[in-house]
Amino acid sequence: MVTMHASILKRDGKEAFAVLPFEEFVRVREELEDYDDLKALRAAKNVERTAPTTPLREVRRKLRI
Repeated sequence: MVTMHASILKRDGKEAFAVLPFEEFVRVREELEDYDDLKALRAAKNVERTAPTTPLREVRRKLRI
């Protein structure tokens, strides 16, 4: 979790923008990128869930390892 020290700017009396220190912005961006990567990994795992597999023992036997 990223702790934020945002300054909130108003437009017409309503909260409109959040200004973050640059270091916090970078951390938030990295967290979002990590989250996107996690979603992509989960989607790929779902696609491959029913794919045929080969036990490691059999692979080693075939490769003579």
